[in-house]
Amino acid sequence: MRMYTGMVAVIALFASGLITPHRLDAGGKEQLHTQQEQQHQHGGNPLLEEMALLDNAFREVVSAVSLGEGERVHKALETLHGTMEKTHAGVHSGAVRIPVNADRTAEFDRRDTEFHGDLEALAQAAQAGNQKVMLSLTKKLLDGCVNCHQTFRKP
Repeated sequence: MRMYTGMVAVIALFASGLITPHRLDAGGKEQLHTQQEQQHQHGGNPLLEEMALLDNAFREVVSAVSLGEGERVHKALETLHGTMEKTHAGVHSGAVRIPVNADRTAEFDRRDTEFHGDLEALAQAAQAGNQKVMLSLTKKLLDGCVNCHQTFRKP
């Protein structure tokens, strides 16, 4: 029953337009998807690049998880490889400024590392075709996004 309830929640988010497989800008043009395009758009800020790539990947993940399409989940997550390391390096070099609670970089690093560990677990569940685990991890990851933004992002 829990899996069914979770699937209904994911489908409701998708149907409401809060999540979509592809994000469009205000003019209806599809937003940038490649790392190179994101890098150019965000002026080399690794955190903003990672967030933009994560936003695109997560939209695809939610759609794919709701349909039980592990291959799509895995493919979407591949776009994130190396982003955590770039973000952490940027935070420690000063190239990235955490907007709120900047004095808590150790906590930021720990939470981000755990988040990326969950992304890896999601990729493994996707390879195994385990929709129940994919759904559980997708929910956990969404909670992680919200909690991190509440702690480290401007309101």
